[in-house]
Amino acid sequence: MTPSHIDVLEWVDKLPGPCAVVYESGPTGFGLARALRATGWRCEVAASSKLHRPAGDRIKTDARDAPHLARLLRLDEADSSVRVPTQAEESARDLVRAREAARQDLMRSRHRVSKLLLRNGIIYSRGKAWTELRDRWLRQQRFDQAPTQAAFDDAYETVVLATARRARLDEKIIALAADSEFTAMMRRLGCLRGIATLTGFALAVEIGDWQRFSGAGIGAYLGLVPSEHSSGQSRSQGAITKTGNTHVGRLLVEAAWHHRTTYHPGVGLRRRWDQAPAAARARGHAGNR
Repeated sequence: MTPSHIDVLEWVDKLPGPCAVVYESGPTGFGLARALRATGWRCEVAASSKLHRPAGDRIKTDARDAPHLARLLRLDEADSSVRVPTQAEESARDLVRAREAARQDLMRSRHRVSKLLLRNGIIYSRGKAWTELRDRWLRQQRFDQAPTQAAFDDAYETVVLATARRARLDEKIIALAADSEFTAMMRRLGCLRGIATLTGFALAVEIGDWQRFSGAGIGAYLGLVPSEHSSGQSRSQGAITKTGNTHVGRLLVEAAWHHRTTYHPGVGLRRRWDQAPAAARARGHAGNR
């Protein structure tokens, strides 16, 4: 059977009803679930990491997974279903993740340039990295060996292209954030330090339905709570679990670093306050302190 939604729907329609459908989360995404639900079928998307298996089961194949999933659904034990986002939500998420990919590509390309210069004993010491002054300095670099010069030119060109790519995606995100179904949540999140337009929009899109979580639950969902191995009166905590959405976890960690300094509401934060409801401003002010 092909991944085409039409083929799957035609096959399901031939089954004697009533029936329900379940499949594991993966590269097929959520479009199939939305298509099945639109035609009246019950469809669940099971979280692969939360499917219970016997301790001795070390074989995972499609043929073994299908009956296992079907039994869980029949017994109504597929309680670890993934929330299926709307089409608009998934589309905005694609844009946010494209920007995250551009950020990662830019970071890697910058590292290539810096390490190539370092291997040749060339160090920039006139101020901060990746400023206009340093960019002019980079364009002036010349190497005696032609292959090294070609490698440097290619690495620098990659940085320029990745920077322009990230800037284009930033413009599209800012335009979408100004007027979309996620704007209200983004503005409420913007009342906190370290969360401006790009971070707030990404958090609003990636989490989706915030009503699913409590203040403590969202930390566990994103793997930002310490692991623990306790017995009796002894309590041993380790590093954070790092489960869940790594993109959102990174954004929250970066935002948390802004809380190190003394709290003095700046112009940017006050401007974001003006766009949010009074209750969100009050809660944000309390949290920032």
